[in-house]
This record gives sequence, structure tokens and C-alpha cells, in this order.
Amino acid sequence: MGDRMLPLERLVHPDRTPVLAVGSNACPGQLRAKFAESGITAPMPLVRVRVTGIDVGVSAHISRMGYVSASPFAAPGTVRELFLTWPDAGQLAVVDASEGVPLPYGNYRRAWLSAPEVRIELEDGRTLPGAFVYVNRRGVLHDGTGAPRRHGDQRALLTALLSELPRLRELCGDTPEEFCARVRSDPALGARGTALFSEEGLVVPSGLERYVGGRRTVGRGAGAPWPPP
Repeated sequence: MGDRMLPLERLVHPDRTPVLAVGSNACPGQLRAKFAESGITAPMPLVRVRVTGIDVGVSAHISRMGYVSASPFAAPGTVRELFLTWPDAGQLAVVDASEGVPLPYGNYRRAWLSAPEVRIELEDGRTLPGAFVYVNRRGVLHDGTGAPRRHGDQRALLTALLSELPRLRELCGDTPEEFCARVRSDPALGARGTALFSEEGLVVPSGLERYVGGRRTVGRGAGAPWPPP
């Protein structure tokens, strides 16, 4: 609550909605900032989980804050440790809005990943029937072989992209610092760089598109009981 990290009383919260955190949504400070803008100070549980079936890739868009964010992609058999957030209805609406979900051309769409295609295992060994995740509407960047590129350190990622793409350097500068500063000062540069990813043939589907538009609400706080009876 506020600036405090409180111990968890349980791992599953039936009155809330399970949402896998990929990228900055796993950062308590980032979430606190999003909620503070809407006057929300209530705590939100985050639990560590082992997820089989997805990996963390590079979103095919440049954010207004001057970075290239993380986005999940389908990766059968791959196991990743991620955080699972449990927002209530108000918190979920805030995060949805921050990801552009309510907008027809927002950057992300919320998708329900269901077992057994995606396995989500809690620290006590229990598995969940599924969870939501935010999927980039444009897809993800590939690694040069056609396979999705894995997301890592942001500075290393920007350095690599600027090295590989002369047109991106012309647009956004030679260094990650220049890149961030230019995009933050002129959002049109980010939009142009996003279009450039597609023009350069760097974009592939995440493989999670088929999950978009599935189950809409879970958790009593979101309008329906969870887990299902």
C-alpha cells in the first residue's frame, strides 16, 4: 500500500483478475505511478509464477517515452519465471487504459491464455486455468532468422537496433541516449520509427493473436466468478 511492500497472505485471489506482467508492468514503481494518476492507493498482489508456452519478445513499436517495450510471443515448451498481477476492477481499468486496450488502434490488446496451451504454475505447485496478458497489436520484431527476437537489457537493445538500421539512426540519433531524448521530445519520431520497423521487414506475428477476443472478464471484481466452477 502506498510505498510499502506487504507480505502476501495467499497466492490466488478469486475476487480479482489474473494478468501476467511482461515488461514494466512487473515493476511496483511503474504500477504505483499508473495508479496514482487515477487516485488509486489500494495494494495489488504480485506473485511469482513459472509459465510454460510463452517467451518475452520485442514490441514492434516505439513508445512515447523513448523505449522499445517488451511483448510476449508464443514459444511452446519454453519456461519463464514471470510475475502474475492480481488487479481489482479499478486497477485493471487503469492498466488497460495505459496499454491502449480501450482504443481501436491502441498498442496492446488483452488476451486470455488458457491451459493447457499455456501452463501457469504457482510457487506452491498449483496451476491456474489461465490468465490474461497484453499482446502487441502490431506483432513483435524478429531476430534476423524470422524467429521473434528476445527482449533483454533496454540499452543493449537500442544499441543493436541503431547499429542494424541506418534509417533509424538518421531518424533518432546514434546512441540510446539520443534515441530516448529525441523520441520524448517529438512523438512523431516514435511513430515514424514504428513504421520503419514494418518497412524494413522486421515484424512477425507473436503467435498469440488467436487468443485475443476470447474470455473478457474474470474475477468478481471484473464481473464474473473466478476460478470457474
